[in-house]
Amino acid sequence: MTRHRGTFKPEMTEPYEISRSRVENFIKCPACFWMDRVKGIKLPETPQFLLNSATDRLLKKDFDKYRKLQKPHPLMIRHGLGHLVPYGHEDFEKWTQSTQLGLRTTFEPANFIFGGGLDDVWHDPVKDELFVVDYKSTAGGKSEDETKLKPISLDGPWKGGLKRQMDMYQWILRQNGFKVNPTGYFLYVNGDQHFQNGMLVEDLDMAMMNFDVQLISYDADDSWVPDTLMQIKACLHQAECPEHADTGFGQREDEPCHNNRFLQGVKQHNLLF
Repeated sequence: MTRHRGTFKPEMTEPYEISRSRVENFIKCPACFWMDRVKGIKLPETPQFLLNSATDRLLKKDFDKYRKLQKPHPLMIRHGLGHLVPYGHEDFEKWTQSTQLGLRTTFEPANFIFGGGLDDVWHDPVKDELFVVDYKSTAGGKSEDETKLKPISLDGPWKGGLKRQMDMYQWILRQNGFKVNPTGYFLYVNGDQHFQNGMLVEDLDMAMMNFDVQLISYDADDSWVPDTLMQIKACLHQAECPEHADTGFGQREDEPCHNNRFLQGVKQHNLLF
């Protein structure tokens, strides 16, 4: 079967493949999404940081040990989640493959294949209920009394995308027939750049960095997902480019679309070739 992905082709009858990250792009700015998916104009994107990917892989290794044993990881026990175990579903490894939309569902009203790749799933074997887990890594500031690292919060304007990510993964799992608890977990490792006396091991060509670990619960809401997918369908069939977002960008997400600002600057200074 021919795959319909990349630039949208309205004449194709095969389901159009759309990733969780592209849905987020649409939410951020419909115009940038339209330029990318309809016209094939590749706008600049934030590169993926390899250090973040490395911490994700290491955390997965931690939980994979206990996935094989079907026992809770000690961290889960410390946080009162000893009744859960890392999920050992036969398709779990496939679900983690984001570039292949490893966790996916068909959304027939829009003729989409919608998916992504999640980090982890924990399982309550008594209730046969799933909990979506997302790994995150950062290097934050000091607490107010400057005696420890500042606790991580899900509050703040730019954290909305993290929450929507959890919403979408829960929704996809439910479409696949799984019972999913609305509570999800963000597992943060927070690099200590303030209280470590350096990182080099003096007698080895080796460095070490300490991380604080924080498990944050989040009560997800996936009710917005189907309507948003239908809005994306309408956007893909538009002949004209939608308006660029007038907010949602910058550190506080109160600035207009940065790509539009760049394009307007090019146009203003007659720099089009």
